[in-house]
Amino acid sequence: MIDPAATDAPSTQAAPLTVAAAAVIRDGRLLVVSKRAAPDVFYLPGGKPDPGEDALRALARELGEELGAAPVDPRHLTDIRATAALEGVPMLMTVFTATLDREPAPAAELADLRWTDGRDDTLRLAPAVRDHLLPLLRERGDLA
Repeated sequence: MIDPAATDAPSTQAAPLTVAAAAVIRDGRLLVVSKRAAPDVFYLPGGKPDPGEDALRALARELGEELGAAPVDPRHLTDIRATAALEGVPMLMTVFTATLDREPAPAAELADLRWTDGRDDTLRLAPAVRDHLLPLLRERGDLA
C-alpha cells in the first residue's frame, strides 16, 4: 500500500512571504518602524523583494524608500521563519546587520520610528522581532 503523504504530489501549501530586513543597532538599541496601515505594530525596516531582486538589493531599495538611507556594510545575521505580523501568513525573513549612511527619516508610509532595547512594555513588537530576533541580539550582547 502506498502512503499518500509520501507521494510526489504537488504541495498545496503556499510559499512563504519573503522579506529582507535590517537589524540596525545604535547605542545598544534596535531601530524599529511601524506602517500607517498598522501603526501599533513595530517591525524591522525592510520589505519584500521585487521579482528578480536578491535580498541585499531589496534591503537597499526598501531602506531608501522607508528611511531615506542606505545600508552600510550589511552582513547576513539570520533567517527567521515566523508568521508575518500584518499578513498573518508564513514568512521567511532574511535579517542583515547594518549601519545607515545617514540619520533615518521616515517616509510617508511609516507611522513611527523608534529605537528600543526590546524591554519597553508599551511597544508592540512583531512576533518575529520579539520572539526570534531580540533573544539572538541579547545573546550576542548587542542590546543594552
